[in-house]
Formats: sequence, structure tokens, C-alpha cells
Amino acid sequence: MNKIFSPLKEVDKFILIIVAMLGIISILMLESTVYDEGFVLARPVLIQAVSYVIGFGVLILVQHIDYRFFIGLEKFLYIAGVLLLLTVYTPLGDSRYGSRNWIDLGFTTLQPSEFVKILFVLIMAGWLSEHRDELDKFSGVLKAALVGGPIILIVLKEDLGSALVYAVMWIFMVFFAGIDYSIFIKCALGTIAAIPLVYRFLDDYQKERIEAFLHPENLSLSGNYQVWQSKVAIGNGGLTGEGLFQGTQKSLDFIPVQQSDFIFSVVVEELGFFGGAVVIALYGMLLSRFCVIIRDCVDLYGALIVIGFTAMFLFQSFENIAMTMGMMPVTGITLPFLSGGGTSVIASMISVGVVLNVGVNNKAIKF
Repeated sequence: MNKIFSPLKEVDKFILIIVAMLGIISILMLESTVYDEGFVLARPVLIQAVSYVIGFGVLILVQHIDYRFFIGLEKFLYIAGVLLLLTVYTPLGDSRYGSRNWIDLGFTTLQPSEFVKILFVLIMAGWLSEHRDELDKFSGVLKAALVGGPIILIVLKEDLGSALVYAVMWIFMVFFAGIDYSIFIKCALGTIAAIPLVYRFLDDYQKERIEAFLHPENLSLSGNYQVWQSKVAIGNGGLTGEGLFQGTQKSLDFIPVQQSDFIFSVVVEELGFFGGAVVIALYGMLLSRFCVIIRDCVDLYGALIVIGFTAMFLFQSFENIAMTMGMMPVTGITLPFLSGGGTSVIASMISVGVVLNVGVNNKAIKF
């Protein structure tokens, strides 16, 4: 038993504490959404708790495999990632909220794109660490785009929000690997110019969400009424909130998808501005610890892995929280560690496990 847990002796305990605190807040908030004049061990709460247990178990297992084991396996990881994404088009595929990005296993459902994020980071880190010298040329940047682009496009077909997360991870990793700034600016301008063309190929529900963001005053557009209710809930919270389990917007079921996408609205309504600030501060501290690991890395491969996951958690937390306030489009991106959903929790725990692995196995020797 000691051998199983022994790798945890060297990991950054502060990261584990932050994740544990977010997990406790998550379970409390999910319990609040099902609270009915007494505690209820509802399915969402039970799934979240079990997912954290499973996620912690996998996190420990990850510590037993040196992250450098995956160097040179990018092609196999790529094939595995694409096949995993394509499972949504098999008979197991399940459609939700207008997109087919889930697989139904009968006893539970999984979202493949959550796990493929981990493979994507390993794939890009491996390729960029080998081809870093090519990033000062347009041809090198084009190759990097061809490596990550197909996966991003497959995800984009069904899930605009997740595709944005992948794109942000790609940008952060390529930027950190040393892309020539002038080429980066040109590529960015080209991407902006291509937005109207890309928009034409988006599904109707994706276009409608963008239209809703551009016209927030039109409550007839999909998502705007829900965002308005979310903002009402946040406003009701004030500085100290209405009290744990006492949120009115939540109790009346006005907050949309309150167990997942809009869980932050529940937090602020019940715990107020201070509660929301604590949650944001926890994410800030988590990402700052990631940055410490990046600073101490002695090889580019490990640093790029942590950069990828830093970008993932940074963008997901920013997009989700901003979405609840009407500052970003409704994309269905969950709030890491807080939103209900077994797939998201387990994938996030694995990601943290990989970051901790890099932190332990990739440090400069200090004399």
C-alpha cells in the first residue's frame, strides 16, 4: 500500500489541497441544487463524489509512469485520439443540446473530447519539442497547424466550445515553443479574416449562440433568457449571498443547467461576491502553482505539457465564469472541478496528475 501512495510524497501538496477544496465546494453546490428541506443523496451528487474518488485513484496511477514515457508515441496517441472522437458517430453516440458529442454506455455517458484534450497536449508537446527550430518559418507553423488542426476540426463539427479550448491550448503551446512573432501576428490576422468563412460552415445552433451573444437584449434568441436569469441570480447574491441552500433563483429552477454550465451562478447567489471571489482565487492559485512547475522545468517537452494544461484550465474557467455574466458566448464549457459531470472531473484529475508528474520528474538539481 505504501508503494502505491509513495509518489505523492514528492508532489506539490498545495495543488492537491486546492483541487480538494474545489471538490468540496462542487459537492456542496450540487447538493444545494437538489436540496429539498433536507439533504438528498441524488444521482448528480453521488456521481460527482464517485468521480472524484476515481479521478484521485487515476491521479495516483499517473504518478507511477514517468511522463517521458510518451515521447515518440505521438502517432499512436494521434490515432487513438481521432478514433476516440469518432466514437460519437457510432451507434453509441448520443446527442445533447443540439450536438452529438457523447457516447452512451448504458450505465453512464462519456464525452470523448474531454479525454482527448490530454492526448492533444501530449501530441503537440512531443511534436513541438522536436520541431521547435522550424517555428521561425511559415512552413513550420503550417506543419504545427496540420498536426493540431484535424483534431480541432473534428471537435468543432459537434462542439464549438471544446474546439475553442483546443485552439487556445494550441496557441499557448506554439507561442511558448518559440514561434516567430511576426509569423504569429500574420497567422492571427489570417485567422480573423477567415472567421466569416468558418461561420458559414457552423451548425445552426452554433450560429444562434453567436447571434445571441452579439444581441444580448433579444431574449428570444437561444441562451439569452438563460444568461439573463443567471445574471439575476448573481445580482441577488450581493456581497455575502442568500445563504447555503437558500438561493431563490436556484430553488425556482430559473438558473439554467445549474448543475453544470451555470454552477458558478449558484455559488454567487448563495455565497455572494466573497464566495465567487474565493473560487476565482483558488483557480488563480492553482494556475500559479502550474507556472512554478513550468519555471522549474529543465526540458521543453515537460514545460510544454504543463503549458497546455495551464491554457486549458485558464480558458475553461475564464470562459465559463464570463459566460454566466453575459461577457462571453454560451458555449457549454464546464467549470473545471466545480461543474457536475463525471467525465469532466476525471479528465481534469488526470490532467492535474500529469502536471504533478512533470513537477516531480523534471526539476533542475539545486546545490
